[in-house]
Amino acid sequence: GTPWHPRTMDSLDMAQCVNGGIEPLASGALTTPIIVATGIIGIVFSIFLLRQVASVLLDVTSAPGATRTADSAEQNTKLVELYRAITVGASAFLNAEYKLCALFVAVVSVGITLLISWATKDPATGEWAWTSGLISALSFFVGAVTSMVSGFIGMRVAVFSNARCTVGACDPSKGWTRSFNTAFRAGGVMGFSLTGIAILALYILLAILRTAFPDSDEGYKQLMDVVAGFGLGGSSIAMFGRVGGGIYTKAADVGADLAGKVVEDLPEDDPHNPGTIADNVGDNVGDVAGMGSDLFGSFGEASCAALLVGASSPMIVAAGWGALMFPLALSGVGILVCMATSFVATDLMPVRDEKGIESALKMQLLVSTLLMTPCVYALAVTLLPAATCGMCVGGFVVGGVCSSPLKAFFCVGFGLWGGCVIGFVTEYYTSFSYTPVQEVANACRTGAATNIIYGLALGYKSAIVPVFLLSLIVYGAHTLAGFYGIALAALGMLSTLATCLAIDVYGPVCDNAGGIAEMCELHPSVREKTDALDAAGNTTAAIGKGFAIGSACLVGLALFGAFVTRLNDTGAKVTVDLLDPLTFAGLLVGSMLPYWFSAMTMKSVGKAANEMVIEIKRQFDANPNLLIPNHPDRPDYDRCIKISTDASLREMIAPGALVMFAPIVAGVVFGTKSVTGLLAGGIASGVQMAVSASNTGGAWDNAKKYISKGAMDAVIGEEEPETVDNTGKVQTKKSQIFKAAVTGDTVGDPLKDTSGPALNILMKLMAIISVVFAPLFLAIKDGDGLLGFVVHDKDVAAAHDAVVAATRRLAQVPVASPAGGGELVAMAFGLVVGVGGVLAVQRATAPPRAKAAKPALVCRAAKVEGTPVEPRLLAHTASLA
Repeated sequence: GTPWHPRTMDSLDMAQCVNGGIEPLASGALTTPIIVATGIIGIVFSIFLLRQVASVLLDVTSAPGATRTADSAEQNTKLVELYRAITVGASAFLNAEYKLCALFVAVVSVGITLLISWATKDPATGEWAWTSGLISALSFFVGAVTSMVSGFIGMRVAVFSNARCTVGACDPSKGWTRSFNTAFRAGGVMGFSLTGIAILALYILLAILRTAFPDSDEGYKQLMDVVAGFGLGGSSIAMFGRVGGGIYTKAADVGADLAGKVVEDLPEDDPHNPGTIADNVGDNVGDVAGMGSDLFGSFGEASCAALLVGASSPMIVAAGWGALMFPLALSGVGILVCMATSFVATDLMPVRDEKGIESALKMQLLVSTLLMTPCVYALAVTLLPAATCGMCVGGFVVGGVCSSPLKAFFCVGFGLWGGCVIGFVTEYYTSFSYTPVQEVANACRTGAATNIIYGLALGYKSAIVPVFLLSLIVYGAHTLAGFYGIALAALGMLSTLATCLAIDVYGPVCDNAGGIAEMCELHPSVREKTDALDAAGNTTAAIGKGFAIGSACLVGLALFGAFVTRLNDTGAKVTVDLLDPLTFAGLLVGSMLPYWFSAMTMKSVGKAANEMVIEIKRQFDANPNLLIPNHPDRPDYDRCIKISTDASLREMIAPGALVMFAPIVAGVVFGTKSVTGLLAGGIASGVQMAVSASNTGGAWDNAKKYISKGAMDAVIGEEEPETVDNTGKVQTKKSQIFKAAVTGDTVGDPLKDTSGPALNILMKLMAIISVVFAPLFLAIKDGDGLLGFVVHDKDVAAAHDAVVAATRRLAQVPVASPAGGGELVAMAFGLVVGVGGVLAVQRATAPPRAKAAKPALVCRAAKVEGTPVEPRLLAHTASLA
């Protein structure tokens, strides 16, 4: 922000004007009731919504006017069986994942206790600060448990509601309204319960730990330092939820698509496909539980960043506990706003046809943003202080910037409206109602290659507006209130979190509902409704991903500011200088990490999908009846569920370890300068890669849906006349254009549902780890890291002088003496990199030494009747082997 220069004050002024004359605000007494009451209201409202969802019976004939037949009885039986299978599969995965998470939490809690206790020990006596270590570990534990509870609630309500959404679509007169309301209310259960539990958990933790610290500037700083562990706990579980859930859902989805739709030409969600139940389970564990943990982590981290930076301002502390808790009050009032907004979609303007679905969901974003704006202003002018004398009259100083309640309102507003705009920009690039996706669909006319080229270009282009917008938000917020303003902007984007979560969860519930309708062989009109609901859900899910990525960028930057603030609070005057070699090196490495991370997660999806394809193919070969339409035989769904579960739990460890250890290794080995570069590079690179990956995958998905709904039937009928049947109807899904779209959709699945969303966690988790472990970094050679023990300026200078003297004697060439040491280290590092590069090139260009594994999907030419395999080809293949 713009540096604030205080005016000159004489000694009398300074004696009479302490902290700008700010006294504890009487309005601060309202903060605790607002936070507690809104948290409880959120939980109670979620229970109310759950009861409404539960009122829909698992009976396809429960709608008024429906008649019970022999077919309906069989359909009900299938409905309940599928409902239970999806529920059991999702619970099995989440239980297995949370067992690993529980072990992780136990080990990391011990590590935090030991490392923080040692790092904050008394320098005079050397006595370890066990209180700081234990409280930091307790905060981490509470955050982790709350995140797991949030993910579990989301998963349970999603699997509880999917079959009920299908039943709602069976209503012949009010099917659109009942099915939409069921799915949207299910999302509301997740949204309001998560936000209510999150606010209460964090505030109760603060209230309890407050008693362990003095009511002073230093005491509040120490309190907020240790409470930062809450955000670390939430984000750590979110990493496992996002990565593990993403690998699970896309392994099942890609595997089922390749082996079922592409090779065997089975319809979507065909009950004969062994991977279809695993696919439906994945929608819940990845898109619901993963998204819930992700956004809970964003809330926890943004709140911790705002509290930590706010506690560094003596003026905010002087205004009392109420002013300090302004960020939590903001989130609490957001619950009330979202609650009022939800009635617009379900009661005031209910959905009555297909056209009303998308407008109803977008209206939620717009109305909640409009209603939240005046509430933010009222809270800011009521709870934040305004100096009456001294250097910043009418405002307060935070982070060296003279801010004010009005400026704080604008900071929150930037994030609030910026998130809304990012959501609508994302919709433009991912909805088939607009030109970009239609261009991608049209590119399928010339094959899958051009489809993929257009999709990648769309993703890269879609990052332009969000990045410019985030840049403006960061500049404006930092100018008005420093890093405190950036944290408030992040909280502004998250202030309507309940509504955003309701929209996000709505999509997977409708997707599951459509699959259940297909597998139960319900009337085609039911599948038409659920498909329309799902198509709108895909668009709003993309909006939710854009919202999550934007908030993750702001949260990561706010935590970056909290990290620098915490370093400066210890007396270490830290500035981020990109010309410093360690900082710039960290910047390069940080920019590379999103690519490394994405490579690991995408390869994990590929490996898990390969296992799934092999299993599905094995079941098709073992029981050919599965390929006969309407045959009563059913595959072994449990085996595919187990494959996805085992693969996701195994493959999520390495990407998570990369993100968690990167800042710790950088800080411990290379010091705080390298950490600042690492965080800046990770955020700058990660946000653009996340946006492009998510939007590319979303565009490919909706391009396929655009073609499948018949929008290009005229083109298909003209270019592929063999797809037109005897009645003149175009068989869209038998065309090469549609198959090209399916290929793009399959490639895009891990981009939009695994790698892209998981990059949110990378940006946030590295930053919150740096905040929590800042004392550890500073305790090692005053922030220089282990490198500081190895490389000493005096030693390097002496060695340099000796080398220079020897060189002059041998070559008689004058060499200029540098201003500082480090050349020898640079030379040695360059030598290692150069030799390593040569070895890497040799390794890459060397011929393979072992027999390559046989790919899962092989050419079936030998199986086609009358197509012999040429002997020369067999001989050539044998020679290669």
